[in-house]
Amino acid sequence: MDPTNDPNFTPPSLNKNIEPTAPSHKIPHNIPIEPFVLEDLGQGVDTPAPHPAKSTRPTVNSSKSYDSNQVQSDSEGKYHSKIPRKHTELISSLSSDEENDTKEEFLVVEEDEHSHKVEILPPSIKVRSSQIADLEEVPHGVQRQASKLGDYKFPTHRLATTLTDDSKHPLVIVACGSFSPITYLHLRMFEMALDAIMEQTRFEVIGGYYSPVSSNYKKQGLAPAHHRVRMCELACERTSSWLMVDAWESLQPKYTRTALVLDHFNEEINIKRGGIMTRLGEKRGVKIMLLAGGDLIESMGEPDVWADQDLHHILGKYGCLIVERTGSDVRSFLLSHDILYEHRKNIMVIKQLIYNDISSTKIRLFIRRGMSVQYLLPNSVIRYIQQHKLYCDSEPVKQVMSERAD
Repeated sequence: MDPTNDPNFTPPSLNKNIEPTAPSHKIPHNIPIEPFVLEDLGQGVDTPAPHPAKSTRPTVNSSKSYDSNQVQSDSEGKYHSKIPRKHTELISSLSSDEENDTKEEFLVVEEDEHSHKVEILPPSIKVRSSQIADLEEVPHGVQRQASKLGDYKFPTHRLATTLTDDSKHPLVIVACGSFSPITYLHLRMFEMALDAIMEQTRFEVIGGYYSPVSSNYKKQGLAPAHHRVRMCELACERTSSWLMVDAWESLQPKYTRTALVLDHFNEEINIKRGGIMTRLGEKRGVKIMLLAGGDLIESMGEPDVWADQDLHHILGKYGCLIVERTGSDVRSFLLSHDILYEHRKNIMVIKQLIYNDISSTKIRLFIRRGMSVQYLLPNSVIRYIQQHKLYCDSEPVKQVMSERAD
């Protein structure tokens, strides 16, 4: 969050009493987030790619070992280059575990009654349990965060307790912001980050958190904190199976610096809970990373806005996932900023493959103008806004037209 919106903001160069961040020994030492390269696979970089009929896609692991002979032997009989002409010629895309789960349902007997095979049926509407989320249209109960700091409990109901792949490093993603209101872009940012991490890194995401800022954040259009926390709950609890809302920052009596918010998550996950358990029964420290848009990162380059010690703490000790927004050139900015460039291996830039330019500022404008916001944010959030008559007050034209609209 932009520190200048703190009502008590003092330029770092003039502030001699900055609250200290967590000491280094309390934060787990993790590898950088930098993507893997071909060399990590243990093969010649210039060798041609294996034929699709002879190989599978290699998985990323920390041992940097890749046995092509093993891949070939494992894949024989599973993959071929024949183009299927009908559904009976399709190759099953199920994992071995999924095949085991479904064998009883789809076993058929061939002409040889002693052999069995899994028949591949035409596309159906069957949905697996792993694909089911608490849909926003279903009036199920939604996890509620405390409205008073004395009643606060850290949410862990969707935080994984055991790594599924011990060769990977555990990662929790945290998004700080006003979320006034939360939109589909805020939800999509987590999914884009998840895709990039799964495809390009050696990390396994074990949970994601929204951390709405407190009501002491000086910003036009900011609904009271309890409303924003509730809207975030309605949005992610009913549409996601891995995202949660943490109200700790929103319950603070004053604006809390982003570096201290990340320290809070480290305290709850790594210090109080000891990290996460591996499949071998060992405890492992969890890497915590800030998820942000390109506009927030650009604010880090403005003179005397962010304290240098906070930037080193956020980017060096934790790391940052940056989702590019329309019209921003984050990579050029990283190259030009000394501190961001120093920690570039702990920063991952995520490019939007389908650009989404929804902003909370524009949503608030539409609401004030009586225009539809359907399909821009979850229906449960729209109903909540209507029920509590939020975002009816006017805002400065400069903020509405700003390129940094939230």
